[in-house]
Amino acid sequence: MERQRLDKWLWHARVVKARTDAASLVEGGRVRLNGSRQRTPGHAVKIGDVVTVALDRGVRVLKIAGFSERRGDAASARNLYTDLQVSPEQTSGNK
Repeated sequence: MERQRLDKWLWHARVVKARTDAASLVEGGRVRLNGSRQRTPGHAVKIGDVVTVALDRGVRVLKIAGFSERRGDAASARNLYTDLQVSPEQTSGNK
């Protein structure tokens, strides 16, 4: 698989609980793909794309590392992306 729908990838990566929630985020303008705001849930994404999602609990910046045929458990979902954000815990230990 070389490409996947944006809403489907967000759901498989467990960014949201339901695919309809992913579609709503995209349609609401809360998702950027490589810096450009997306409004079409069916927009195709590919490996290496950077997805920025504005959620109620914060912003997530994820680089797409893979795709899945179906939604798996949390451990499987973590294999679908690289988190590009550095948490405060990681930076405080480097002083």
